[in-house]
Amino acid sequence: MLLSEVVGSTAAIGYGLAAIGPGIGVGLVFSAYIQSTARQPESSRLTLPYVWIGFAVVEALALLGIAFGFIWAGKPIG
Repeated sequence: MLLSEVVGSTAAIGYGLAAIGPGIGVGLVFSAYIQSTARQPESSRLTLPYVWIGFAVVEALALLGIAFGFIWAGKPIG
């Protein structure tokens, strides 16, 4: 039986896994905009600001994830 030991900080692995969510979120925001523009082209100028607001919120959550990863990297749990 082979036993392995994890050495070093796992914060990078945690953030890598946490980055999947914002990546999917950005894809959903822009796909919804493309679908709404395809259905009703005259509303594209009206809905574009909401696209950028949604993009900014999703990216802000990703940046918070990396910030908390660095904050909690050196602290033991419990």
